[in-house]
Amino acid sequence: MDGRALAAALAAILLWSTLAWLGVRLAAWPPFLLVGCALGIGAIVGLRRIRAWRVPLAALALGVYGLFGFHFLLFLALRHAPPVEANLVNYLWPLLIVLLAPLFVPGMRLDARHVAAGLIGFAGAALVVTGGRLALEPAHAAGYAMAAGSALVWATYSLASRRLRNVPTAAVGGYCLASGIAALACHALLEAPFVPATADIGWLIVLGLGPMGAAFYLWDFALKRGDPRSIGALAYLTPLASTLLLAAAGDSPMTAAAGIGMALIIGGAIVGTAK
Repeated sequence: MDGRALAAALAAILLWSTLAWLGVRLAAWPPFLLVGCALGIGAIVGLRRIRAWRVPLAALALGVYGLFGFHFLLFLALRHAPPVEANLVNYLWPLLIVLLAPLFVPGMRLDARHVAAGLIGFAGAALVVTGGRLALEPAHAAGYAMAAGSALVWATYSLASRRLRNVPTAAVGGYCLASGIAALACHALLEAPFVPATADIGWLIVLGLGPMGAAFYLWDFALKRGDPRSIGALAYLTPLASTLLLAAAGDSPMTAAAGIGMALIIGGAIVGTAK
């Protein structure tokens, strides 16, 4: 795989691993307001090349489908299902990238090695996210379906963006801005008014410039130049790094199940990127 694509994918994964840690610090914020503001800040990352935001309507629609659609369905899922189980179902997206890659990339075949890597990574993510305790209840089926839909949106957006290689990565800034506006509209319609604390602004800026900003540009660059099957396998490093960060910060204890899950994730990443 292209070395620059690999580096960009790993950088995006590292930034996304800070989401849970930052989310703890901004837990009081209504979700759609937080995403809307963060995406608005994320648009600033691409502001230097604002002319690149002028893209065909189909490209803009794809960007909003990915960035807004993913978060919209995920937040609905979290309202209709327990957070742990909803997050686990949502973590199907790396595996879906691996499985669906041949449908989006001409000439790409479904390699048993990449499928195995994706399955191993998902098994590891299941242990990391749930701590080995999982209870999928039929009563929350609607929430699980929304979480799966969110995963499908992100996987198909990621793969479809590969077909838009003529659209510069800086256009992601336009996607962020449009998606942020949509999220703020959802806040106005679905959430109660909220006045943030002054101390939250710094954390919000970090969130917007990092995991809700630069990470999307890096991901776009990686998917347009790298092997999506390998990148999908690598993406399971996100819950691994996130768990380590939360444990280091004292926000979440490390469990034996999480340790086993991390070993599986690392094994899956090695299998998925080996030549």
